[in-house]
Amino acid sequence: MPLLLHKRMNKNMQEKVTHVIFDMDGLLINSEDLYSEAFQNILTPFDKTYDWSLKMHIMGMKPDVAAQYVIDKLDLPLTVGEWKNKLGEQLKTIFSQTQFLPGAEKLIAHLKKHNIPIALCSGSSKAAFEAKTNHLGDFFNAFDPRVLCGDDSEVKHGKPHPDAYLVTMKRFKNQPVKSSDCLVFEDAPNGVKSAIGANMRCVMIPHPKANMPESLTKDATLILPSLLDFEPELFGLPPFE
Repeated sequence: MPLLLHKRMNKNMQEKVTHVIFDMDGLLINSEDLYSEAFQNILTPFDKTYDWSLKMHIMGMKPDVAAQYVIDKLDLPLTVGEWKNKLGEQLKTIFSQTQFLPGAEKLIAHLKKHNIPIALCSGSSKAAFEAKTNHLGDFFNAFDPRVLCGDDSEVKHGKPHPDAYLVTMKRFKNQPVKSSDCLVFEDAPNGVKSAIGANMRCVMIPHPKANMPESLTKDATLILPSLLDFEPELFGLPPFE
């Protein structure tokens, strides 16, 4: 059975959600593993290591903010622009290797079958999004809207601020009555903070290697090991058949 992080929120879980919003990296596709590889490629010449103790704090951030965080924490002799150039050089080689994570295709197909509005809210830039998804068919066409916070001018402050999810909610063709009608899926602590800050409910699926402390997961409505473990009826959605 799913692990409920906050028993006081049980009563809210049965309240029907009408709209569902998904993060992308590390949730729908395995791009967080690829980010680890790409970041380490940048850091190796400086004899620095990129591990989960650093990674868990920047996941979901806008690219510029994440780059500055890493540069400051590791005292790197790089500007944000130089970091982004080094990362951009790897888009076609590393990020074109993305694959779907378990349960992603099943859940999206199920929600579309039942006409549940779904959206994407990713910290990626447009260029990074295309590199990660161009080889994955039409899967991401199912999401409307798709908000790419990395270079979306309306998202003034990226995750963990609530802006990203509030902007996404506003762009649904048929908007939710209230933000708590939205269910967010996230893998990153910053994303969870963003969703909860926007007064939405949030299912968190942390990376199995992250070993995140409770302080970084306690705000989630529900935490699961995989999308395969999600039970839609917990939030008033049609159950899997």
